[in-house]
Amino acid sequence: MGLRRVVITGIGVVSALGHGRAAFWEALREGRPGIAPIEAVDCSQMRFRNGAEVRGFNPEAHMDAREAGFLDRFAQFALIAAREAVADSGLEFTPALRETAAVVTGSCVGGQSTQDQGFVDLYLEKRPRVHPLTIPKTMANAGASRISLEYGLHGPAFTISTACSSSNHALGQAFWLLRQGAVSVAIAGGSEAPFSMGLLKAWEALRVVSPDTCRPFCRDRRGMILGEGAAMLVLEALDAARARGARIYAEIVGFGMSSDAHHITQPSMEGPARAMRMALSDGAAPPEAVGYVNAHGTGTPANDPTETRAIREVFGAHADRLAVSSTKSMHGHALGAAGGLEAAATALALHHGILPPTANFTEADPECGLDVIPNVARRAEPEYAISNSFAFGGLNAVVAFRRWIGM
Repeated sequence: MGLRRVVITGIGVVSALGHGRAAFWEALREGRPGIAPIEAVDCSQMRFRNGAEVRGFNPEAHMDAREAGFLDRFAQFALIAAREAVADSGLEFTPALRETAAVVTGSCVGGQSTQDQGFVDLYLEKRPRVHPLTIPKTMANAGASRISLEYGLHGPAFTISTACSSSNHALGQAFWLLRQGAVSVAIAGGSEAPFSMGLLKAWEALRVVSPDTCRPFCRDRRGMILGEGAAMLVLEALDAARARGARIYAEIVGFGMSSDAHHITQPSMEGPARAMRMALSDGAAPPEAVGYVNAHGTGTPANDPTETRAIREVFGAHADRLAVSSTKSMHGHALGAAGGLEAAATALALHHGILPPTANFTEADPECGLDVIPNVARRAEPEYAISNSFAFGGLNAVVAFRRWIGM
């Protein structure tokens, strides 16, 4: 059996832009950021006070109190996004399908809120014991395991933790498993809930978080804005999707990954360029046919010009014709969930023929001289698109997509 084509038939999202896929896409299309003062933690003594939180979230609107108590916030997000994606796909998990269905998720910090509360109980409150569910709630694979349990899936279920590239690595592995026929269907994406005091203080110490908002590729950018949420995609073999008459959002055609082997936090141009080239090569996608790049685009002084140089290295003169945007300007940098949110944004952009903008844009930076779709979404129907994720540790993961036109 040859390699199978892989398509996206379901999308589920929990984000700072609203609850669900429709609210997520509406905000992206309107260029409306979900960045506001952080409510979960008192940030009055911190260098930054804004974040992209999932506001008004009540887990008991989605599950009973007992089940919610077994899951950290990040795993609750994962489960809710997976439920929406599966419902959206119209997929029915038959006994045969369950045997070879995969769940592949990404998460950078896992159950950080639970862990942080345990430390407060132990060290600050001087309590002699922590919550008995601390271990199962903090484990990074809690979301993947709960999704597997939800649908009775017996195929591979695992979580990848590669900092801010986690979701793209998860999507790439799920794509490859499906393409080679090792699994029949996959639920893939990522989730994160980093708004706890300990983790926010750790990010504060790095001095890469903006004191106001996220302005990727701008001359006056001041750093990233932390975000949270989840995005899950249902991936299927094209033949199976066609056989059941499924609606197809987009095709995943390639995946590339690389390691900078350069520095633990400082980005390099060569590693990201290598991953982009690999994704295009893996998907047999001509660089000149790519019309949109969902950039890593963190808004930090170091990332944006480095990513710009990498894009120019890969695309040459065609870089001047590329549309590039950073949706982190709206949903924040959701760490291990970032690639999942951005894959959802890219697939929806191809499906609707609308490219989301880089929000909060003020003044162009000559070092970031790309068409970054400032502030206002744009109608376009590119044949191919890529979504970039680059992580601390020099870990790069790029997913290549193709617009679905009923081929």
